[in-house]
Amino acid sequence: MSSNNPFKSWLADKNRATPLGTWLMAAAPATAEALGYGGFDFLVVDMEHVPVEFTDLAHILRAIGCTPADAVVRLAWNDQVLVKRALDAGARTVMLPFVQNAEEAKAAASYTRYPPHGIRGVAAVHRGSRFGTIPNYLKSANDDICTIVQLETPEAIERLPEIAAVEGIDALFVGPGDLSAAMGHIGNIAHPEVQALIEKAAKDAHSAGKPVGIVGPNPDMVKRFIGYGYDYAAIASDIAMMTGRASDWLGQLKGTAAAPAQQTAAY
Repeated sequence: MSSNNPFKSWLADKNRATPLGTWLMAAAPATAEALGYGGFDFLVVDMEHVPVEFTDLAHILRAIGCTPADAVVRLAWNDQVLVKRALDAGARTVMLPFVQNAEEAKAAASYTRYPPHGIRGVAAVHRGSRFGTIPNYLKSANDDICTIVQLETPEAIERLPEIAAVEGIDALFVGPGDLSAAMGHIGNIAHPEVQALIEKAAKDAHSAGKPVGIVGPNPDMVKRFIGYGYDYAAIASDIAMMTGRASDWLGQLKGTAAAPAQQTAAY
């Protein structure tokens, strides 16, 4: 069935170029809107590591909604109440962190779907339904929601096939920062052992028939990930790009070398 969710439709289009995004760490509607016009396909609103509350989320989603980009909302935890509030605030694609097994994936899928396919709470009027003006919203919403689960440990990568097989999980996402930490290489996603597992995850996801995404700190790393077969990818964040450019320009003006790009992505 076709979906009105652009991000979900992009993942289903095998002829489309790899969707590219970035992380939003500034918690600012203006930054989100500016990057939405900057050419990114999607922007990840981070509610896990950033003090973004649900009132902020609605404003940020409005800002992104004015642009060609689409929003992905990364919640603080795989939690029924957090998911419900994000969807009612207007999120259509949600990313849930630190999913370790099929049971946790089943819970995530159930939180994002109305009965009988899930346990999402029903409200008649909210921003997600355009305040009750979308015809048959309660019947069509399940098809338009995109549920992404994050795999962030070697154990989760090992269980990738069973997680990918869960009905209602639309895509996977590998978190390289936490993965490298869990492997004993914190702050070094470029370590050969970490890279090998990242590459394996892409292959296993393809074997399971499930789209998989990732984030990298710079263009070279993101190109490497796309070469592994990742279906969508984010590069750095609004804050990282801003501070990186500031460091580069100040280095040129002061005659000093810019700080080296970090090889981690704590997203």
